[in-house]
Amino acid sequence: MSDRASAGPFLDAAIGLLRRLRDEETDSITAAGTLLADTVADGGRLFAFGAGHSSLAAQDLVYRAGGLALMNLLVVPGVVGVDVMPAPLGSALERVDGLASAVLDSSPLRAGDALLIISLSGRNALPVEMAMSARALGVKVIGVTSVAYASETKSRHSSGTYLKDHCDLVLDSGIAVGDATLTHDDIPAPFAPASTVVTTALLQAVMATTATTLADRGVEPPLLRSGNVDGGHEWNARVMEQYRDRIFYRH
Repeated sequence: MSDRASAGPFLDAAIGLLRRLRDEETDSITAAGTLLADTVADGGRLFAFGAGHSSLAAQDLVYRAGGLALMNLLVVPGVVGVDVMPAPLGSALERVDGLASAVLDSSPLRAGDALLIISLSGRNALPVEMAMSARALGVKVIGVTSVAYASETKSRHSSGTYLKDHCDLVLDSGIAVGDATLTHDDIPAPFAPASTVVTTALLQAVMATTATTLADRGVEPPLLRSGNVDGGHEWNARVMEQYRDRIFYRH
C-alpha cells in the first residue's frame, strides 16, 4: 500500500483540525462551557440538536458514560440521522420553512434553558429558524458550525442569514466547505470527511469545561457513569432521580 493510500493522510488532517481547535477556539470553548455551567447552576435544562450527520455529534452528548446527565436530544422527526427513507428526504426537510418553529412549540424548551445547535454549513432553514425561534423564547443558543460556509455559500433561509448570525455563542469547527479532507489524482471527488471527528471532540471539550467549571464553584456536576462498570447503574439511577425534572430521555 502506498503512503498516499494509507490511513496516515486522513489522520494527519484530523489531527491538524483538532490542533486548530486547541489553538484558536479555546476561549470560545471556555465561554460555552461557562454558559452551560451557569444554566445548570440556575436550574435550567440542556438540549442539543443536529440534522443529518450533524446529529451524530448531538447524540454523542446524550445519556453516555462520562457525560452530563442533563443533556437532552431535541428531536426533529425525519432529520436526526440517516434512517429516514429515502435518505435524501432528511436533507430536504432541513430546507423547509416553519418546521423548526413547530418543533419548538411542542418541545419542553423554555426560557432559561440552553440549546446547542449543530450544523456544519449553518445555511439551511431548519438550524437558522431554530436558533431565531429559541432565542425569542429566552433560550441561550450555542451554534456549532463551520463559519467558512457563510462566505462561500448562499443561505437557504429567507432572511439570507446563517446559524452563526443568531447565536449567543458560536463555535467554529474550521471544517472546509464540502467537508472532505483528501484528494487523489485518480478519484474525481474529494473524500474522507472529518466533521464528525472534529465536532464531537469540540463538544466534548465544552462538556469537560462545563463539568470542571461547576466543580470549581463547589457544585457536583451531574455526570453519568458507564453501565458496564460495577455500581454504574446504581449511580446513574441516583443522578437521574435527583434531576428527573430536567431529564427527558428517561420518561
